[in-house]
Amino acid sequence: MSQETILVTGAAGSVGSTARAAIANLLEQGHRVRAMVRKLDARADSLRDMGAEVVVADMLDIVAVRAAMQGCSVVYFTMSVSPEYLEAAATVAVTAKSLGVKAFVNLSQMTLSQMSETETTGSPQQKQHWLAEQMLRWSGLPVVYLRPTAFFEGLFLPAAKGIRDDNAVRLPFADGRTSPIAAADVGAAAAAVLANPQPHIGKVYELTGPQSLTMTELAQEFSSALGRTIQYVNVPPQIWEAKLRELQQPAHLVAHLVIMAQLHRNNRYDRMTDNFQQLVGRAPISAAEFARRHAAAFTAD
Repeated sequence: MSQETILVTGAAGSVGSTARAAIANLLEQGHRVRAMVRKLDARADSLRDMGAEVVVADMLDIVAVRAAMQGCSVVYFTMSVSPEYLEAAATVAVTAKSLGVKAFVNLSQMTLSQMSETETTGSPQQKQHWLAEQMLRWSGLPVVYLRPTAFFEGLFLPAAKGIRDDNAVRLPFADGRTSPIAAADVGAAAAAVLANPQPHIGKVYELTGPQSLTMTELAQEFSSALGRTIQYVNVPPQIWEAKLRELQQPAHLVAHLVIMAQLHRNNRYDRMTDNFQQLVGRAPISAAEFARRHAAAFTAD
């Protein structure tokens, strides 16, 4: 049991959040965890009920971040898609540097491994992730980089209504292959590093699911798990983008999702590593297992 406190930012994240799973794993192992949230609500209450110490701080408020980080030896920096991501990363990193943390675990994106030193993708979010990694390398902080591929939650939970009502997954990915991983698995990998970070300092871990499949093949995995035929419908990119805008999604998020879809069509997510198994000691869950675990979301009453 560690007597040192681990700070987890973005602890009350929603779809595709890895923080909650990391916190649960760490608490089960007997570690002290401080969960940083933007506001007190039911999600914060749930974290407190799990055994975490909950603190409120806006990641753009350096005074509040410093107060939240006081006494923490390890930091897990994670934040949802936001146009303010880079400023938040800098605020948390500067604070961690001034307080002399022993390890800074940074949740990034796998597509960054394919970028050059001068070229990112057209996604404003991926550009900010890339810039944040450059900043962390210059900072001299003891950093560990986690780069997951796409999340099952991000791909399929927003599409749950279509799966539930029409037995269809509608995305503009064409025949591109992808190796999605569950956010809960990324959280488990993060917890493995956070619990004993020193052997991992300076390393990059690229986290994928167990298979790289086309969306048609992923739909077949869902079919076998749910006991009915689920089809993949390849939506024209322009129509999909128009639908996102019709739903009044934030412009920053829409720009990110449109580029992610393009990268999927270009097979930029067709990647496989065994980094997850190295860290956690088991295989990541499959698409079929993910569908079974979330069957209620994908099945009509």
